[in-house]
Amino acid sequence: MGYTLNFAAVWRNFDFLLSGLALSLGLAVISILIGAAIGLVVAFALTSKSRFAVVPARVYVTVIRNLPILVLVLFVFFALPQMGLRLDKIKSFLLVLSLYSGAYLAEVFRAGLLSIPRGLTEAGLAIGLTGMQTRSSIIAPLMLRNVLPSLSSTIISLFKDTSLAAAIAVPELTFAARKINVESFRVIETWMVTSALYVAACFLIAAVMRFVERRLALPR
Repeated sequence: MGYTLNFAAVWRNFDFLLSGLALSLGLAVISILIGAAIGLVVAFALTSKSRFAVVPARVYVTVIRNLPILVLVLFVFFALPQMGLRLDKIKSFLLVLSLYSGAYLAEVFRAGLLSIPRGLTEAGLAIGLTGMQTRSSIIAPLMLRNVLPSLSSTIISLFKDTSLAAAIAVPELTFAARKINVESFRVIETWMVTSALYVAACFLIAAVMRFVERRLALPR
């Protein structure tokens, strides 16, 4: 083969990779927070008895979950400006990942809501709470505790999806790696280090979620 590993070019640009990783994490956190709010509203709509709530929620989840996220990214960034809605590349990707995460989190939250006994809702109403107060004070906290294990894997998956922002030149980790690769031609070294950073970030996210899960676990 005759290929000799040389990480010098990667180490010279390591700060660029770290800034890309920081942006990736920032994009993931903001999108997941917005997506969680969307997903919670949609999950309550999906489990409601009103067709006016169920049908739009089901259409949203079905459409978003069956579209490749890259197609959504390209549509928002290139097609929406033709319709008069122009967003910069970071805002475009945040919009897409928020909508995308909202659809997936809606299904996670829906499963969690279905695991809550109906008697808790009736108990909340019986003590004088409104339907909104019951959902926010009783149902939502219990549901979040139940879905934490599956929520962790969803969050990690959405973090990895930030790599698709490179398609519209958002300077996140994958974009930074591609730039270093093109300038240095050190293909193996660049992607080895980039892969290690992604793995380390995913381990960190998993550790944080396990910590949260332990803190919120009900005493046995």
